[in-house]
Amino acid sequence: MSALRADAVAPASRSRVYGPAIDDDELFGRQPSSRADLPDPAPMLRSLAHCVIEIFAGARDLEQIARWVTDDVYRNLSKRVVLSARARRAKGLSPQRPVFGVGNVHLCEPVDGVVEALVLVHQRHRVRAVAIRLEGFDARWRASAIGVL
Repeated sequence: MSALRADAVAPASRSRVYGPAIDDDELFGRQPSSRADLPDPAPMLRSLAHCVIEIFAGARDLEQIARWVTDDVYRNLSKRVVLSARARRAKGLSPQRPVFGVGNVHLCEPVDGVVEALVLVHQRHRVRAVAIRLEGFDARWRASAIGVL
């Protein structure tokens, strides 16, 4: 005597009635956006570069850009912030708002919905480059990589 279990039959019959199973992440997760659905990336690139320089100088909190960056970028920037704070303490310096200007933005679009850019930041005695990769999700840009050179 073999007894049929309801849970053994349900998946096969469910797929015939309701169609293939759909993962919830496909419906409710972040959805990639086309470049046509996204705003101009240049203002965000300038703002992010400006904020990152101030964050490393200790003049701005990292939490202020949390909504613009992915979780991985936030963790990496958090590590750099800790190192910058230690270096300032070791030298006996207090956090100060740096004096700089945001210069040219050089960008390219390797794939639809992705922008890779280099933003020049001019300080008194040097020029820094902030490399940023933006990806479009849910009709807005999010930074998936940031590096300060």
